[in-house]
Amino acid sequence: MKRTAIASLLLSVTFPSLLPAALARPAEPATNILFENVRIFDGKNDALSASMNVLVRGNRIEKISRDSIAADRANTRTIPGGGRTLMPGLIDMHWHAMLVRPTVATLLAGDLGYLNLMAGAEAADTLMRGFTTVRDLGGPSFGLKRAIDEGIVPGPRIYPSGAIITVTSGHGDFRQPFELPRALGNTQSRGEQTGAAMIADSPDEVRVRAREQLLQGATQIKLTAGGGVASPHSPLDASTFTEAELRAAVEAAENWGTYVTVHAYTPVSIQRAIAAGVKCIEHGHLMDEPTARLIAEKGIWLSTQAFPDELAEAFPVGSLERYKALEVFAGTDRTFTLAKKYKIKTAFGTDILFSARLAQRQGELLSKLVRWYTPAETLIMATGTNAQLLELSGKRNPYPGRIGVIEEGALADLLLVNGDPIANIKLIEDPAKNFLVIMKDGKVFKNTL
Repeated sequence: MKRTAIASLLLSVTFPSLLPAALARPAEPATNILFENVRIFDGKNDALSASMNVLVRGNRIEKISRDSIAADRANTRTIPGGGRTLMPGLIDMHWHAMLVRPTVATLLAGDLGYLNLMAGAEAADTLMRGFTTVRDLGGPSFGLKRAIDEGIVPGPRIYPSGAIITVTSGHGDFRQPFELPRALGNTQSRGEQTGAAMIADSPDEVRVRAREQLLQGATQIKLTAGGGVASPHSPLDASTFTEAELRAAVEAAENWGTYVTVHAYTPVSIQRAIAAGVKCIEHGHLMDEPTARLIAEKGIWLSTQAFPDELAEAFPVGSLERYKALEVFAGTDRTFTLAKKYKIKTAFGTDILFSARLAQRQGELLSKLVRWYTPAETLIMATGTNAQLLELSGKRNPYPGRIGVIEEGALADLLLVNGDPIANIKLIEDPAKNFLVIMKDGKVFKNTL
């Protein structure tokens, strides 16, 4: 008893924002869960089902039936759905688990223990917003992923990329002038030491850096093929890696049965990446029509975001970074319009950086897509469609099984919504109120019924 009290006290002191989520987890994770009288949004179809019953055994959906499901009542917890909507957990395909809460200054100079505690707290909050899976596209999230998978802290499934791979002066190079010139074999920069980004200036270096991330458990490799907003030395119009350098990363990833995705805004950087064999483009906000047509013809994925103007507030007024942010945001409508016109395989993500306040609006950023898509199309994108992109990781997938859908045999990542999110997608903007049950991997992390 004393041990339990001491553990709870330590948890509340060390992880204050993790405590409610942690206490909401079931005492017996192996208990079967039976959802009765729920209407299902399955992550594939644009309409809710009739009233159904869903049995979760272990970490998988065992049975879905309109008829009553017989279960061992002694080992089964029943959750009365009351006609509410059961849907798959949401998936964010462009997340940075280690970079959401710290400022740039804290990231570059803060204590690593502090940064990890911030990330753990944010992971719990991410899960409580209904995002049961994230694809982490840059940052030292391997330790956080392990802690979540082992049940040390609550959080979403993480598909990690490890360090962003960039070039000297590229997006992700935050070095100061006194750290130049770069010489191979010298002490790495702060960003490289933490595993946030790695600099590579030749095909051989790219190959090494990609293999290092794979060694640590990367599910995909992330490179910055063009300029970016947050990096101080990286103009948006700059193309960074050569085709040979990009191809080296693609070869390293494909040798491990997985793929490369690249940060790219401009036609040149996107087209060069596609020529090198890259399977997914992140952002694409400055692309033109021929580039959109090429993406569609080659069957490349586009993982893009409806950036809010408030995201620019992470950068000082009058700064080059803020100017670049607004230039990118201005291209959002054109990007989604082209994606729809050419039927590009499109995934949803948020790419929230350096703003705990904006992270709280993660669901709202998803609902913004109804400017271009129906509510059903939007929710399908953030569940079943996003899960299809995750499948490109092949055997590097750390969570074998189907996610993003409600079907027999799928992994049990589920949300019980107080209402119909297809009829009123704004329900997902207030997860504290409207997500009554949050389940990940068959475990209940929240139940307010």
